[in-house]
Amino acid sequence: MTKPEKSFFCFKERRKRVIEILKEKCLELQNGVAIFFADFENDRHLFRQHSSFYYLTGLNEPGAVLLLYFDGREILYLPNYSAKREQWVSSINDSKIADFSEVKQLGKPCIGYSLNPLFSADEYENLLSDLYVFLKKDDIGVFAILNTLNHKNLFPVYCFRFLVSKLDHLKDISFDLSPIIERMRNIKEKCEVLEIQKAISVTSLAHQAVARLIMPDIYESDVQAVIESVFISKGLNAAFPSIVASGKNSTILHYTSKSEKLKKGDLVVVDIGAEAGNYAADLTRTYPVNGKFSVRQKEVYSIVLDAQKYIKSIARAGMYLNNPNEPDKSLQHLAVRFFEEYGLGQYFVHGIGHFLGLDVHDVGSASVPLVFGNVITIEPGIYIPQENIGIRIEDDFLIVEDGSICLSENLQRNVDEIEEMVNKKEKL
Repeated sequence: MTKPEKSFFCFKERRKRVIEILKEKCLELQNGVAIFFADFENDRHLFRQHSSFYYLTGLNEPGAVLLLYFDGREILYLPNYSAKREQWVSSINDSKIADFSEVKQLGKPCIGYSLNPLFSADEYENLLSDLYVFLKKDDIGVFAILNTLNHKNLFPVYCFRFLVSKLDHLKDISFDLSPIIERMRNIKEKCEVLEIQKAISVTSLAHQAVARLIMPDIYESDVQAVIESVFISKGLNAAFPSIVASGKNSTILHYTSKSEKLKKGDLVVVDIGAEAGNYAADLTRTYPVNGKFSVRQKEVYSIVLDAQKYIKSIARAGMYLNNPNEPDKSLQHLAVRFFEEYGLGQYFVHGIGHFLGLDVHDVGSASVPLVFGNVITIEPGIYIPQENIGIRIEDDFLIVEDGSICLSENLQRNVDEIEEMVNKKEKL
């Protein structure tokens, strides 16, 4: 079956919107340019594009640089790879159909088959030359991602510092683009929600496969193997390292060892997410290893599930994920109050949720009101180490004006449904 050709229309529209916003905010400038950097390759890990660069280009090419000018020009610079590159890695070539004004070589040929992230001036020669000419103009501004606080991947910041070191006066006329890009990324378009739903669909399949596998005496790593096999069979990667935590490990929020054997009477927390079109899913279920919750496990599980139902019922535009100055509208504070009513407040030790998108913990401030188009997780959890009880239930939600829509509604979560899933032992 032929893979459908990717559409780049939405990326083109986003680039236009960035320049429109900048021109509206900077009326005093005669001209300006916004600079975006792709991420670099890493021999130890599968390449993943910097999320903001992907958001504007749809390209998974490493080492690229994008310049967006106020006059409408869009110039993509690609590393000048040697002919040997195609012997080592596959070529993407999406840049040929991504609708830029011009595609140019970044500079002189790279040494080896990839671009060295140590920023050789020769390999950036053409970019530096073009910027040098632009900087001679009057009343200009240069915009880039300069905020190191809200971006886990800091390569764009380092790249811009490299340009500053080579071009006089660049620092004096540079401005941070982060707030604009974050606001755009935080509100999801229909095409983005569709990608998230694709990731959710495959993640749900993995959960269903996992539930059928779970039984005493298998290892956490066996569960991980099934998760990854489902993702790979559907042509997707994991959006983050899978969490499979049984017994006492279920009380460790980001347990990653996966070395323990599942034991009768224990719980196993499975927190996983596939990635489709660079967009993440993030779904957590808690399963009884022997197929049936104990009385105490069922009691705590039911409280956690009721907490999720309660937060879902009040999550809407105008509420906050976490705002201590507005506790009556803060989902975090309301979740804490809910658990305190059951004497479990001290065992709820993490956030009620986070934004979801190109990053599993996507850009956006928890203290800013939710708006139509946000995608968030709602993930209440209770962790009681002395009882070996760790329970988390996590689903993904689209915020709308009058409430929220559960994008992962089809994945079972009720006590009887979870037990039924685990007791279906058809082997893969």
